[in-house]
Amino acid sequence: MTDLFSPLTIKKITLRNRIGISPMCQYSAQDGFATDWHLAHYGAFAQGGAGLVTIEATAVEPEGRISPDDLGLWKDEQIGALASVASFIKAQGAVPGIQIAHAGRKASTRNPWAQPGKPAPLAKKEGGWIPKGASAIAFDQGWPVPEELIEDELNTLAQAFAETARRAAEAGIEWLEIHMAHGYLLHSFLSPLSNKRTDDFGGGLNNRLRFPLMVAKAVRKAWPQDLPLAARLSCTDWASEGGWDLESSVALSRHLKSESFDLIDCSSGGSLAKAEIPLGPGYQLPFSEAIRRQAQIATAGVGMITEPAQADQTIRNQQADVALLGRAMLRNPHWPHAAALALHHKEPVMAPQYSRA
Repeated sequence: MTDLFSPLTIKKITLRNRIGISPMCQYSAQDGFATDWHLAHYGAFAQGGAGLVTIEATAVEPEGRISPDDLGLWKDEQIGALASVASFIKAQGAVPGIQIAHAGRKASTRNPWAQPGKPAPLAKKEGGWIPKGASAIAFDQGWPVPEELIEDELNTLAQAFAETARRAAEAGIEWLEIHMAHGYLLHSFLSPLSNKRTDDFGGGLNNRLRFPLMVAKAVRKAWPQDLPLAARLSCTDWASEGGWDLESSVALSRHLKSESFDLIDCSSGGSLAKAEIPLGPGYQLPFSEAIRRQAQIATAGVGMITEPAQADQTIRNQQADVALLGRAMLRNPHWPHAAALALHHKEPVMAPQYSRA
């Protein structure tokens, strides 16, 4: 039976187990360049035994950063620093992945510890910029109204995603994920809550899918055919009415599968600043299970997966093909080793330098 420590092969890449690191922003880059922090941070996860280490949301253009401290890969000069991180991850036996993204109307914010509590916009005089989005609708009260993107800009952005994918491959990244979730640019086109356009990119579902699929097609052409390609979706806006939902996510997943995508990373939320989300262990796993079954595509489950038995059952029960962990790995980068002991798995997953422990 397939379990948490079963390998997973997609295209020419094999994960040594089904434990993945969810992309988590570190707000520690310098002008988009990876730093020593990223090498130490992601290297620890790889040493700790994870199968997949996904590097945080990495901007396809400077204005696509959530904050000025975000990672970026919008120019060739940024490849080298990222390549060092990817090389170290791979040397520890993990697969180096990356999430490429554009923050859209949620761009130009302070990093979380600059204003604890909730994200806060960064004014232009403080180094911020005017964000752009699907429609001229602010994310929340007190947030700037974004400029609505015109069609020529959409074509340019699709190419920016493709060029970022090319640079990622040159840096030695072996698993690519497009960020289509959490209220950022591509999700803002998908959700009727943030997309009020009256052109070919707004209105009915097919029109709202148009730009994200344009990006998907461009990236598919630029990214090596023999390496895994994934997308992260917010499978629901958690809106009481009128929002993006699971049914729409299944439809998009089917489209992505037809474009030779390999996996859907199933998250939720992000379009509404005050959504009521029923948090609890594994609360998003019904989404990954449904998309896996209905769209017939591999999925990753994420969201309050913290215990070894819970993660193992996620795989055994076919709720997802990969269990993604976030905060649990921040607390203990060697979580996979602890899980192997708890689940009586005989294969070592800890770096040999640490095996005496």
